[in-house]
Amino acid sequence: MDQSAITPLRNEVTELAEVANQIRRADRILVIGCSGGGKSTLSQEIAARFGLSYISIDRDVLWLPGWVQRDRPEQRSIIAEKILGERWIMDGTNTSSFDLRLPRTDIVIWVRMPRLLCIWGALSRWLKWIGRTRPEMAPGCNERVEWQFLQFIWTFEEKYTPRIVAALAQHGPNVPVLQLTSRGRMRELLDLLAVPN
Repeated sequence: MDQSAITPLRNEVTELAEVANQIRRADRILVIGCSGGGKSTLSQEIAARFGLSYISIDRDVLWLPGWVQRDRPEQRSIIAEKILGERWIMDGTNTSSFDLRLPRTDIVIWVRMPRLLCIWGALSRWLKWIGRTRPEMAPGCNERVEWQFLQFIWTFEEKYTPRIVAALAQHGPNVPVLQLTSRGRMRELLDLLAVPN
């Protein structure tokens, strides 16, 4: 992604060593971004490293078996219960629940990879899990790739970034946000987190 196209945020943190220290001290972390960008993998690695409960919006909130979506009031009720936990990392971008999630969040990691990389991530994930359900998805939701999903990824940056920026400003104006825009930067963060403090 062109670095000049990255949206500056009032509460953005850019120094990875500083962010690594914030993550080490954090009790509650929100990981957001486009599908296929690697947010679930990153979330699970951080959860394992720091003993945080891993909450997947897809698995734990949004989907029922057979790709049936829970209704919005039930989703919000589940999220309201999950965020009461003392130590968690939550993977999911839906801005309609930022009003619940951001006030309980210590730091946001925005996985903001280029769209071609996200398309590749979604397709390679589908090939790996074809006919099966991956661990961060609800039971009975076998991996699939549909045209609408690829369109969602392709247009994510232009359609959803303004909503994300507005929701971050409205519901988490003081929550630090790290934007990860390359695999190299993500790996650098994970390498820093692997070093004992």
